[in-house]
Amino acid sequence: MEIFKAFLLPHPPLIVPGVGKGDEVPATRAAFMRVASEVRELAPDTVVYVTPHSCLYADYIHISPGARASGDFGKFRARDIKFQVEYDEELATLIGEISSADGLPAGTLGERDARLDHGVMVPLYFLDQAYRAPKIVRISISGFSLLDHYRFGMYVAEAVRRLGRRAVLIASGDMSHRLKEDGPYGFVLEGPLHDAYVKTCLENSDMRGLAMIDRSVREGAGECGLASILVAAGCLDGRAVNSEVYSYEGPYGVGYLVAALSGGEAAPSLLPLLVSDRDAALAEVRAKEDLYVRLARANVESYVRTGRGIDLDEFFGGATRDSADGGVVADGGAAGEMLTARAGVFVSIKKDGELRGCIGTTEPTKGSIANEILSNSVSAAVRDPRFEPIEESELDSLTYSIDVLAAPEEISGAHELDVKRYGVIVSAGGRRGLLLPDLNGVDTVEQQIDIARRKGGIGGQEKIRLERFEVIRHR
Repeated sequence: MEIFKAFLLPHPPLIVPGVGKGDEVPATRAAFMRVASEVRELAPDTVVYVTPHSCLYADYIHISPGARASGDFGKFRARDIKFQVEYDEELATLIGEISSADGLPAGTLGERDARLDHGVMVPLYFLDQAYRAPKIVRISISGFSLLDHYRFGMYVAEAVRRLGRRAVLIASGDMSHRLKEDGPYGFVLEGPLHDAYVKTCLENSDMRGLAMIDRSVREGAGECGLASILVAAGCLDGRAVNSEVYSYEGPYGVGYLVAALSGGEAAPSLLPLLVSDRDAALAEVRAKEDLYVRLARANVESYVRTGRGIDLDEFFGGATRDSADGGVVADGGAAGEMLTARAGVFVSIKKDGELRGCIGTTEPTKGSIANEILSNSVSAAVRDPRFEPIEESELDSLTYSIDVLAAPEEISGAHELDVKRYGVIVSAGGRRGLLLPDLNGVDTVEQQIDIARRKGGIGGQEKIRLERFEVIRHR
């Protein structure tokens, strides 16, 4: 059998009577009822839920393990609204096996909270009223790219086919969270731009366009639904995808979009085109890399392949030579600055736009910026504790940025900060937390200080010392 249809559903708890009044978003509620009716007619054996609010990992797609799970809306002051579901363990296990065998880590390891999350329970509330599926599978999105989530959708569909399941997929997720000044997350221009773009792609059944959305727009919008949507699209790969928008509204500053995706006649796989789009974008980025970034890339690629970094003199091709006292002399230009100046340096590595490693030093620890880059680029690649070490198969899909830090200066208060211009160091006792400037999703000084506090393990009530610093960012 196969996945007959996929539905994109938001998850505002207020739409559930008992949490809210149930009529706050009438168009969304009506669309939910339509989806519930369609699911009843399809009568699936299993409903696969993809949610952004289960166990989220940067480099692993988590599939909830076990035979059953329960949950309630207690965190939304409605503990009497309860759910009990049976898991399709066989399907969950096979999805993880197929995905991992093809190089995309996924499976049932790392369960931190077995309770159902509201990304599942809000759709479940309406679907259960029309048709209670015998079993479900609950899958979390991850820090992987949109392209990888599309691939994962293909693996979900393959597992469904192998087991002969009749299945429906629910892609749970909200659109932009930043649509109104008086909304819970404020307003940014990217918010309505993001939602209009996604809605247009779905109205035109343009799955390729969804995967190509500008990353700065996506991050600025603060969405939590695109990865789920790409899983849904991937489930229908190899067929002509027809998508229809059932409703869209955002009265409280968060966009709620309901849509359906169905597979038509056989069609060429979209995956090669998506890979080609990614490779073209990478080639464009690489063509613009400056000397700082090229040094980091060459060093990481050498270290991952051979276990040894590069030789600076060889890299600069004669720009350096040994001086009489054993130091290094530069011929000038960018190479000269890199080989003679000293500064703290952060090296950030991304894969398909998602962070893959970031390590840095706030003050110089080596004899030159170039040596600082050599040291920190290797650390970012293989020693960032948040990620597994980078493997050789990943090297061609990586992008790099280098932040060279000016010396930090102590400031008297938050009024001397600017999130676009200055990074911040928050100190208390021997603990320090640092945050670079001009980061997507960090829009206020208060956010910047709070994140730096938490990175340093500094409590919100502790007395703190603030320092600011400027950076030169190389890409």
